[in-house]
Amino acid sequence: MSVAANQTQNTIIHSIAGDMDAVNAVIRRELHSEVPLVNQIAEYIISAGGKRIRPVLVLLTANACGYSGNYHHLLAAVIEFIHTATLLHDDVVDESSLRRGRQTANALFGNAASVLVGDFVYSRAFQMMVSIGDMRVMQILADATNVIAEGEVLQLLNMHDPDVTEARYLQVIRSKTAKLFEAAAELGALIAGASEEQIEACAEYGRSLGTAFQLVDDVLDYSGVASDIGKNVGDDLREGKPTLPLIYLMQHGTPEQRQLVRTCIENGDETHFNDILAAITQCGALDYTKHQAELAAQRASSAIATLPNSQFKDSLLKLSTFAVDRNH
Repeated sequence: MSVAANQTQNTIIHSIAGDMDAVNAVIRRELHSEVPLVNQIAEYIISAGGKRIRPVLVLLTANACGYSGNYHHLLAAVIEFIHTATLLHDDVVDESSLRRGRQTANALFGNAASVLVGDFVYSRAFQMMVSIGDMRVMQILADATNVIAEGEVLQLLNMHDPDVTEARYLQVIRSKTAKLFEAAAELGALIAGASEEQIEACAEYGRSLGTAFQLVDDVLDYSGVASDIGKNVGDDLREGKPTLPLIYLMQHGTPEQRQLVRTCIENGDETHFNDILAAITQCGALDYTKHQAELAAQRASSAIATLPNSQFKDSLLKLSTFAVDRNH
């Protein structure tokens, strides 16, 4: 990560350091199970770390809207559990072997154990949200979980299909990635007792921020370094995923380049990764995708312009910048 991006991340985390400690304590407590394998896999996943952006969103928006209770710690943990469950299932579906620089749980413990522990983490998240006793909170999280599942199926349908359009791909992003960002930010504002306008503003912030994050991930899958991004560069190509850089190349590349992309997507062929990388760089696909991420980040920042000024609003604005400046 660049020095500037690293400093930005540190500044954001510092503003909610005490809250994050509380969230981590909730995560540890709520992951406990009487079944040893559940504890083992759950601990393995959580200890891998990660940016924890989604829980951070709950904390920042709650604080930015003036919240003074502690339910945001529980909700932040719920959001992280839902995300963790999707990772466990995703890695099985994608046959991934590396995440956050370590072996995936399915590579280490097997597919069956990963899927079942993912189910445990999902259901524990719903136990926790019920304990809050707020029907609207449960509605937001239930809807988000369902939309995410639809997004996963949409992505599955897009796999190995070189004719996926930009619109179809953005629909997957909105469902699979941006929806949980949206729910996290919306919940933070909701429990703070914010106005409906502020709640929707935070929801839009989350939607746009999540879109920016995913688009930058698409760029990094071709231009990143494995040790930085924590997964194998070229995984999307190996899995036959037509992400935005490839979609752009299919629209603007030479006939030969388009045929190469078509073959690689259809067959999940990563052996031509260097040729694909040269082509998407030459035609401006990475620049285009990065620009779309920057536009999404700008929409996120604009959405919260009317929130009262505070260090937490400043951190949300910095997070928009971090979304596109990071290298992992």
